[in-house]
Amino acid sequence: MRRALTIAGSDSGGGAGIQADLKTFQELEVFGMSAITAVTAQNTLGVHGVYPMTPEAVAKQIEAIGEDIGADAVKTGMLFNAEIIEAVAEKIRRYQWESLVVDPVMIAKGGASLLQQEAISAMKTHLLPLAMVITPNIPEAEVLTGMSIITTEDKKEAAKRLAAFGVKNVVIKGGHDEDPALSTDLLFDGLDYFTFTNKRIDTKNTHGTGCTFSAALTAELAKGTTIYDSVDKAKAFIQAAIEAGIEIGNGHGPTNHWAFRKGKNGKEMAQL
Repeated sequence: MRRALTIAGSDSGGGAGIQADLKTFQELEVFGMSAITAVTAQNTLGVHGVYPMTPEAVAKQIEAIGEDIGADAVKTGMLFNAEIIEAVAEKIRRYQWESLVVDPVMIAKGGASLLQQEAISAMKTHLLPLAMVITPNIPEAEVLTGMSIITTEDKKEAAKRLAAFGVKNVVIKGGHDEDPALSTDLLFDGLDYFTFTNKRIDTKNTHGTGCTFSAALTAELAKGTTIYDSVDKAKAFIQAAIEAGIEIGNGHGPTNHWAFRKGKNGKEMAQL
């Protein structure tokens, strides 16, 4: 039995955060566990409240997993502040969890901030050097690197800058690409660049896409899948989830976490 741990915030609306992560783990047949960093009052219309846990509470949850069940892969999502980031990094070092996926969650779909400004420095210093892979979208990558990202060459340069923090692999997601027809994710493994391209879906139901993608990547790494094949599978999983999005709520609806299992798929890949 492969085991995956998500260290992230709770989304009461069920579309993102630990709820999305655990649904994704289950769909990809790994045993999912969680350490909650914050509780959000959230629905398809936006975030209506954020209530962070104490660093001690987060650390105790991780210890409970590390001392008993263990984890084959770990992902982080919303970490909220510097103190929580430092506590999480300390536990990851303690249990020597090498398959770490960092999804640097900063802003919710509705624009609410999910990461305090001083936490960005803590993420660079304490967490990124431990990561096997980081999965920022373009706005997150811009914040972390201090550069504007428009072209493919910009993505490559940003990936190099992120790798310089000690991250082994970088995936810059293409959901914010300017191309109206295609979305292209870029993988940098420290040596080579690879692209994963899908057609862009015209839908407002994209809540939780980043969480779901990184959770699928984590699940595959937990199984021992290579980084390239893990990104490939995660891209296919999220594409299916978006194509078969769920029409609930009055705002940004969630993706469909069971779509991949039911055969909603389609992708093309190219190596640069």
